[in-house]
Amino acid sequence: MNRFFTTKHLILSLTIGAPCLSVAQTGLRPDTVAQREGPTISLGEVIITENRLQLPFTKQNRNIQVIDRQQIEAMPGHSLNELLSYVAGVDLRQRGPFGTQADVSIDGGSFEQALILVNGVKVLDAQTAHNSLNLPIPTDAIERIEILRGPAARVYGINSLTGAINIVTRKSERSDFTVNAYAGSGLKKDTANNDALFNGRGIQVGGTMAGRLGQHTVYGGHDSGNGYRYNTAFRNNKIFYQSEIPTNAKQALSLMGGYVSSNFGANGFYAAPGDRESQEIVQTVLAAISYRAELSERFSISPRVSYRYGYDDYRYFRHDLSRARSQHRGHALNTEINGTLQTTAGEIGVGLEMRNETIRSTNIGDHERDNFGMYAEFKTEKINRILLNAGAYINYNTDYGWQLFPGIDIGYQIDERWKLVAHTGTGQRIPSFTDLYLDQQPGNVGNPAVVPERAWHAEGGVKYTGQQLIAYTNYFYRNIDNFIDWVRENPDTPYQPLNFSKNRVHGLAASANYRLSDPASIVSWMAGLSYTWLSPSVGTSAQQGLISKYAVESLRHQLVANLTLATGRFSGTATARFNERISYKSYFVSDVRIAYRFSPVTIYLDAQNIFDVTYIEAAAVPMPGRWFNLGLKYGL
Repeated sequence: MNRFFTTKHLILSLTIGAPCLSVAQTGLRPDTVAQREGPTISLGEVIITENRLQLPFTKQNRNIQVIDRQQIEAMPGHSLNELLSYVAGVDLRQRGPFGTQADVSIDGGSFEQALILVNGVKVLDAQTAHNSLNLPIPTDAIERIEILRGPAARVYGINSLTGAINIVTRKSERSDFTVNAYAGSGLKKDTANNDALFNGRGIQVGGTMAGRLGQHTVYGGHDSGNGYRYNTAFRNNKIFYQSEIPTNAKQALSLMGGYVSSNFGANGFYAAPGDRESQEIVQTVLAAISYRAELSERFSISPRVSYRYGYDDYRYFRHDLSRARSQHRGHALNTEINGTLQTTAGEIGVGLEMRNETIRSTNIGDHERDNFGMYAEFKTEKINRILLNAGAYINYNTDYGWQLFPGIDIGYQIDERWKLVAHTGTGQRIPSFTDLYLDQQPGNVGNPAVVPERAWHAEGGVKYTGQQLIAYTNYFYRNIDNFIDWVRENPDTPYQPLNFSKNRVHGLAASANYRLSDPASIVSWMAGLSYTWLSPSVGTSAQQGLISKYAVESLRHQLVANLTLATGRFSGTATARFNERISYKSYFVSDVRIAYRFSPVTIYLDAQNIFDVTYIEAAAVPMPGRWFNLGLKYGL
């Protein structure tokens, strides 16, 4: 979501993939800054969440992109799926609006190869990554989204093969309250192929109570709609709670919990055209408790226990539950302890992790596995102009044994504006229970013989940070061994996963954000442009004459552009994205949001797909045409 305005008088904050602009850098007058949110924090001061060693954004040598709170306020969307769909390098393949269902991948990987986290807590679904984004977090509860591109085993452990997406939730220092209500509509075709209205609506309510007993935050959300084509009606409900309770000046207890239930018609989602009458119900429960303690000026420790429950009920015939129904119940319990030690040479981070995954399923069966990880990192800034970060993750899985994943990144500060960065690292993706054991004849059949995917990644680039221009460009190469793809010999045989020898990707990423207006001007203009080019190749599927389900679906070209205007209480943005997929025609989609604030109320209008483009992001699901959304937000 490469957008730069806020509905609260406007704070231009950052370009995706580059350091953000502080208020001074954007040239906005102080009276244009929203007061209710408190002081604006420059992205350069934001600490990226890495569980052990913590680094400000500006000191990061990796390709990290951030969607901050001001951008989230500005985007014409109300779900995490929609927020991610505008990030260059992120391939968000939606099967409907309002966060119905979507797969996410990074830089040409599969949807199973990107790890999702909430406040650093892994929320991966061992059944299938189709459910990874089914999270109990309304967008109003999100402070920022961090996207780490490239294998991240050294930082986050297993299943971060192509990168990681970490959702950081809001922590207000004072009590507040918000209500955000919205409704939208657009044209669709009814069962007789006549024009009819698609409608959707939603509401998000939340707030924080801060006092002597710490900070306690609760957010709830509801979205529903009649569907933009036959059997795509949806209903989503979610609630999220978090708190931070200080026990003394250097210690604090943190709690997090949430529940989401999504019920939607799944016409064409997975098995078109036979699934016209299919329906899916997905539920997720998240819970975590952690403790942070500074035992001395040099040593701190943080233990954490987290739990995820997932329920997936797929009904191929929604009106006949006696046949072709799949029910899955998955449990994941994760315990970890992270520690950091300050030394004269640099900072050392160490940790241990244990994870148990269990599934009880009608067509996958009952299975369980354990994973154990140990990791260590070292960071130093003692070398003139150089920031070095190196480490390794040692992993043991009860099904696949021992594996080692080292990584190193280095940055060289040429001067105040220019910086050279380089990184090389490794990653792993353990097969899902669906990959291994699914029995869904005649469409899909698992393969217990598949083994984990392993990746080696190298990249290098340059970053520039100035008063008017912030930009970066980098080139990367990724090589995946034992790449897993679902294939079949012909349309009459089921899909089954196989390990292919190699999956190689060459990629180029670039982003720039330029302030067009004079810093003292009453009217502020900002332009942003991000581009990603990918050149993937797959090992042996072509020689064997097999039909691939996922290997040839990645993007080749992706371009995201923005133009933002702000003056006084009014703000507006126009955003366009161009995607060219290897296996599908290219498409160009444009969205617009305009907003007006008269404290404490903001009124906004979204126009999505304004040129009424026909396009498909996933499976056989055409995305909605032109549709409009009107919203009102009240905040204290």
